[in-house]
Amino acid sequence: MSLPPLTKTSCELLRPPSRKNIHSSTFVAKKWLATEVYQRMLQELKAGIAKWDVNYVAFDNYDDYLPYQKKYDLLAMTQHGVLRMIPGLIDPVNRHVAALGGHFQAVAYNKELIPPDRVPDSWDGFLKPEFRDKKIATDVRSVMFAALVPAWGVEKTLDFARKLAAQKPIWLRGVSRIINSVRAGEVPIGLGLNGKSILREQKKDVKGVLGIKIVEPVPARISGSEAILARADNPHAALLWLEFQASAEGQKVLDDADLNASLLFPGSIQGEMIRGKKVSLLGWKHYRDIGRYQEEVVEAFGFPRADKK
Repeated sequence: MSLPPLTKTSCELLRPPSRKNIHSSTFVAKKWLATEVYQRMLQELKAGIAKWDVNYVAFDNYDDYLPYQKKYDLLAMTQHGVLRMIPGLIDPVNRHVAALGGHFQAVAYNKELIPPDRVPDSWDGFLKPEFRDKKIATDVRSVMFAALVPAWGVEKTLDFARKLAAQKPIWLRGVSRIINSVRAGEVPIGLGLNGKSILREQKKDVKGVLGIKIVEPVPARISGSEAILARADNPHAALLWLEFQASAEGQKVLDDADLNASLLFPGSIQGEMIRGKKVSLLGWKHYRDIGRYQEEVVEAFGFPRADKK
């Protein structure tokens, strides 16, 4: 199995129990973490040397993966009771792909540098003069900005990006690096970070200075898209593996180990945190465009836009 970004604990705990009728197959999880590795994985698919049954379908190259996946109609199988999955987890166009996780983006702040009541309640609030000149750190390629497109549209999102760039924030790469900078007091606010990452780091924060603010519309997205390799040695076991991950038991494992259950799954930790709030969800309608949205935002920030080869 080739898995989306998960912690080591998630990979170990997601080993399906034998009673799930997958006991005859060997379970080997390979975790992929970086964009460069996704490219290498795609090259292995094209060369016909991939040895896994299920693979992660990275949104950056979504269309490039599709020719190498088995065309099982997961949605029809779910609708007819062959598989037990929430239909919303399955791509309604490319019905052989399922997204089994989810994220929302939030704001991290240092309570010693800024009181909770001064952290803005709206995204426009971060454009005030008091947050100018290195008061905010954000990721150059934060998915947050792409995730605002469903609620705001492309033009409003790009306008916000331009105005945020005019605030002269600290540009960094990597959610963990930004959170650590906030916790260490190097910058008061980290903007557009994975909510689960902030929550995880709060558990390690012995001083209790790291705060989290959920701002509406809440940028959120489906994630962890997976499909079965066309040349899979164990395609039927692979179907059961996808079903297990989508089950209440599998989703609980994802949540308990890494807060990585789908926002669409009833009772998921992240889903409950944003329940009742206005959410801007990057669902299947926008999923294939996430990479394009990110590149347009990078350009709006004033950075060179990378041409996809």
